[in-house]
Amino acid sequence: MDPAAQLDDSAFIDPGARDQVTVEGADAQTYLQSQIAQDITDQQVGDTRWTLVLDPSGKIDVLARIARTGDEVFVLDTDAGFGEQLAARLNRFKIRVKAEVTVNAAESAEPSARHETARVNAGWPRMGFEIMPGKTIPAETGLVGVAVSLTKGCYPGQELVERMDSRGADAPRSLRIVDAPEGAAIGDPVFDSEGTEAGRLTSEAPPIALAYINRAAQVGTLPPDT
Repeated sequence: MDPAAQLDDSAFIDPGARDQVTVEGADAQTYLQSQIAQDITDQQVGDTRWTLVLDPSGKIDVLARIARTGDEVFVLDTDAGFGEQLAARLNRFKIRVKAEVTVNAAESAEPSARHETARVNAGWPRMGFEIMPGKTIPAETGLVGVAVSLTKGCYPGQELVERMDSRGADAPRSLRIVDAPEGAAIGDPVFDSEGTEAGRLTSEAPPIALAYINRAAQVGTLPPDT
């Protein structure tokens, strides 16, 4: 998928359970362009895109959706509870930059059951569940094609993403949709046909769940191309 293409995420994203981080000022676009994995040089007012915000080692700090709401205004929304972390990450390298970063907390700490069920069915990762800040790498989430531009200029964490892409390297594990047996809970092990543990559940919406599965295991299915 073209990272700039509009993704219909309305079924699995609950707007009321999203923190918002606003970046506003004369340098807002150029500064964000230098910090996020998505390319926003051609983003128009009213356009929305997904992006990963990485730490210098290439691990994910935050998954966010970025909307341009004015000539000098960008609003990034992320899962409830992670707005302050996103703002802190954006402020970390902001030196002599004409842009202010502000945070608005979500109305609800949890998405509705309807949105959460749709998210699991879509195989879409959630902060604090499938994405652990400073631990999860982009390649294992299935989001590189949606939230990363492989043709833009430098940004923190780019080296790991580009290296894995150029080498065609597979991540040690991948996010997959798996069957959720009755009574399944987050953290439960997932076994392959030989009875070997292949991963653990990260989200559940019976009769299915999400889990990170070891690369060699033939368990579950990859999320559909969103």
